[in-house]
Amino acid sequence: MSMDYPDLTALPAELQKLAAERSAVNVYRMAFHSPALAPAFLQMADAIFQGALPHPLRELAILRVGHTYRAPYEIHHHENIGRLLGLDEAGIAAAGSGSAVDLTAEQAAVLSLTDRLLAQHTLTEADRTEALAFLTVGQLSDLVLTVGFYQLVCNFLNTFGVTTEGEKAPY
Repeated sequence: MSMDYPDLTALPAELQKLAAERSAVNVYRMAFHSPALAPAFLQMADAIFQGALPHPLRELAILRVGHTYRAPYEIHHHENIGRLLGLDEAGIAAAGSGSAVDLTAEQAAVLSLTDRLLAQHTLTEADRTEALAFLTVGQLSDLVLTVGFYQLVCNFLNTFGVTTEGEKAPY
């Protein structure tokens, strides 16, 4: 069961404006239950999309987190976003199954690195060496921050029961 959305009209004026810009997407609307944290949450979400990690690899990692956390809202949106940004059907399927069959070497590595971050909560020196064979340090940093952020997002979605009901998808 989902929680009720906050009353956006009860927010201070500056937050009402920000909420109005984002309220078509239910996760953002629900985030305003935490008016002190919602602006930073939105900024982090925006920053991830502006990061150095190639978009298809980022979406593969996000989808893997979504599947690991069994977060249907996240999976729904990021399958669509992933397709728009060049993630192929093999990558979308692999995010759900964890199988690297039919993936490029880079996709398989991102899938594996994501799983290791989720299971171990870190990457070993060998993992970092593997990642830095095809990612820059900045891209690896973006991958780690993306996986961590989407763990938070999935926990939030699942706890508050956020669905796509009544939503106007931005794509």
